[in-house]
Amino acid sequence: MTKKNTELEPFEYPENVDLIAGVDEVGRGPLVGAVVTAAVILDPNNPIEGLTDSKKLSEKKRNALFIEIKEKALSWSLGRCEPEEIDQINILQATMVAMQRAIAGLDVQPNFALIDGNKVPELPMPGQAVVKGDLRVAEISAASILAKVTRDAEMEALDEQYPDYGFAKHKGYPTKAHFEALEKFGAIEQHRKSFKPVKRALGLE
Repeated sequence: MTKKNTELEPFEYPENVDLIAGVDEVGRGPLVGAVVTAAVILDPNNPIEGLTDSKKLSEKKRNALFIEIKEKALSWSLGRCEPEEIDQINILQATMVAMQRAIAGLDVQPNFALIDGNKVPELPMPGQAVVKGDLRVAEISAASILAKVTRDAEMEALDEQYPDYGFAKHKGYPTKAHFEALEKFGAIEQHRKSFKPVKRALGLE
């Protein structure tokens, strides 16, 4: 079946499944902080207008949808992998683990999972990877919004703790300003020590 949402590109949902969880992650690329995932099962009887890739929305719209998704979804859950775990098992594996945690945290068990990207973690139910899923699948869009708003808030909190690094602006991504701060002030506890620019700043390369 194809679900209609004016904001989303067409997508053929798998046949004969209900209770679909959409799963997405935010924070694979940054040099600092957790990778955050979300899993969302939407309620077909309580639609949410305006879902799309979280990066295409203004901060104000994202924050409004964040509240609406949590109110209207049949179930939602966040998962995460902390920097120490990322350093131990690598960012791809950490992302898969964080997705498993998000699915495990749902209080309604889905019978199918749609995962943004091209890899499906090991799950207790069938799953399908959807490239550009946050632009095509409402459940994945909702998950991308929950994950992004959550992680952005964490970066803003970290910015208050460590104002010299500019985390509120670049959200931990490898920008020129972030590199300069690393060079000048070194790494903080929440930096991912296995990432090259951080290794360099710590003199571990």
